Amino acid sequence: MKSTVEHLSPTRVRINVEVPFDELKPNFDRAYKALAQQVRIPGFRPGKVPARVLESRIGRGPVLDEVVNEAVPAKYLEAVNSSEVRTLGTPDIEVTKIEDGAEIAFTAEVDVRPEITVPAFGELSVSVDDVEVTEDEVTEQLDSLRARFGTLAGVERPAQEGDFVSIDLSATVDGEDVEDANTSGLSYEIGSGQLIEGIDDALIGASEGDTKTFTTKLVGGEYAGKDAEVSVTLNSVKERQLPEADDEFALLASEFDTVEELVADLRERLGRVKKMQQGMEARDNVLDALLETVEVPLPEKIVESEIEARQHDALHPFDQDEARFEEWLEQQEKTREEFDAETRAEAEKAVKTQLVLDTIADSEDVSVSDDELTQRIIYQAQRFGMSPDQFVQQAQQSGQLGAMYADVRRSKALFSVVRQATVTDGAGNELDLDELFGPQESEQAEAAKAAE
Repeated sequence: MKSTVEHLSPTRVRINVEVPFDELKPNFDRAYKALAQQVRIPGFRPGKVPARVLESRIGRGPVLDEVVNEAVPAKYLEAVNSSEVRTLGTPDIEVTKIEDGAEIAFTAEVDVRPEITVPAFGELSVSVDDVEVTEDEVTEQLDSLRARFGTLAGVERPAQEGDFVSIDLSATVDGEDVEDANTSGLSYEIGSGQLIEGIDDALIGASEGDTKTFTTKLVGGEYAGKDAEVSVTLNSVKERQLPEADDEFALLASEFDTVEELVADLRERLGRVKKMQQGMEARDNVLDALLETVEVPLPEKIVESEIEARQHDALHPFDQDEARFEEWLEQQEKTREEFDAETRAEAEKAVKTQLVLDTIADSEDVSVSDDELTQRIIYQAQRFGMSPDQFVQQAQQSGQLGAMYADVRRSKALFSVVRQATVTDGAGNELDLDELFGPQESEQAEAAKAAE
């Protein structure tokens, strides 16, 4: 086989391939065998028809078609592996010559990873917010813990934010009942934002037995995007009564003997969370700084594919209904043109990030171990509420295992860059990256979580 590579642009090549017939004998053998199973010829058992007899019955054309359909993809991969180009996406293949008994020739145009020059990572410098745990944040955590042990008690007063109420709902659109919106005895926490817009304003100040009406725009169902007249009847009002924050509560809610010890533990936990957030901020800021310093020609077809995937995901909640989606955009005070522009910008950044991190991963000889990939699988399975075995099976069926491997590899490459960069806090103090991320050998866990 002979192959040559033409560079059409920094991100696209044409691979020209010529395959002599003497390399195609295995393909012809398989083609005859496959066709012989499909053709019934008197005097011969299925699959036992000699090639000469088979060709006399069906002609040479179907045999050549079978050979070409099998050989071209395989020879394309062979040509790619023998070249120095790193292909991206699906090639556009055109068979240019079939000279029976001599050779098959075809071309394949495909996007490739461009040549990228990355900066010296030690020259990158970013700053992150200080880690500060306020008393208000600690109090909020303590109140949240108290709420878990709180009790609900009926009150004889108008409803207010934070109350738990039982309500009946009904709605009409243009005078017609919306069956999906009709419900009785629904429990709801005022101010939680878990129901339709406008219901909190209607309920606050209402007393038991009151019925309030308001107009809201429905966001789902048959009438999505339409204005509905909603009636809500308040059946009962309860408030959450919290236990006192004392030593008795500390014994009930934790392993600590005193509330002071419990509060100290909450403060320490908040500090650890903020340290993790600071680490993720450092990672994101280093990535942004890296991308700003690197020029990357983007393969347009790869960008378009990323845009299509993002648009599909955006339309998924609306059952791919463009009209409903655009009505939703109007509610967000955003035009379709603005959405498309934002989607393109996000897609271009995503593709640029992948190309840069893949280049770094190659230059740094980054690899992914079985343990690291397993950690990623376990983490993702937990996120989706699946067992690791179920998640692996689904990922294999959808062809996503390779993408998961690539994501972990890119994340490891980025952490390698972050560790070489200078990261300072708001006061200009350089941060200890081992303290921020943990010892370098623990990065496989960070990479598994960060590869989003």
